[in-house]
Amino acid sequence: MTTSSETDLLLDVHARLEAHYDLDRWHWRDDTPVLDICLGAILVQHTSWLNVEKALANLRAAGAFSLEAIAALAPADLAGLVRPVGTPATKAARLQAFVAFVAANGGFEPLLALPTAALRPLLLATPGIGPETADTILLYAGRRPVIVHDAYTARLFRRLGSGPEGKSYAAWQAWLDGSLPLDGRLRRRHHAAIVVHCKETCRARPACDRCPLLSLCPFGAAAAVG
Repeated sequence: MTTSSETDLLLDVHARLEAHYDLDRWHWRDDTPVLDICLGAILVQHTSWLNVEKALANLRAAGAFSLEAIAALAPADLAGLVRPVGTPATKAARLQAFVAFVAANGGFEPLLALPTAALRPLLLATPGIGPETADTILLYAGRRPVIVHDAYTARLFRRLGSGPEGKSYAAWQAWLDGSLPLDGRLRRRHHAAIVVHCKETCRARPACDRCPLLSLCPFGAAAAVG
């Protein structure tokens, strides 16, 4: 269970990161098309966003940036287009499984109109979609106030001396869900802020001297002493 002090910490962290970073440069904004979000969420698994941008650009240049076009491509041709993200045959198969899933459910509009409790299990049953990808689609494409947990979140809050007792995705998700207001926009920006911060400052080898969270962070304080 999240305590009031943990809730205060989470909200303080978010406010500081919002003030420090320009989160409007995040790759998924309020006007980002659903297809862009879903393809990106699948392609970004185990790779960088820069590689995803290259793969998405290849799909656009080939005239293959639609559900129908992706479904119609030969697997080898699709794999060639998404090669920048790595494991191209696997990623191509996942994209085609996803577009088949969307088509089988009548397209994005009826699919995303389903209740979260119905839609999340359907996403998880689609090959290549695990909890983080499913929740990313729900949060950004479906505009649901769900929590997306990732390795960046665990890194940041463990360094801040906080987080749930367990290490599982479900434990982290429940811990965050109990702290943050049930506000979809805030939760989208919360996740974006953590990713941006951990890529730019709270890296594996962190730049603690320029961190907006330094006064909150036992890890950073110890690094400064060391």
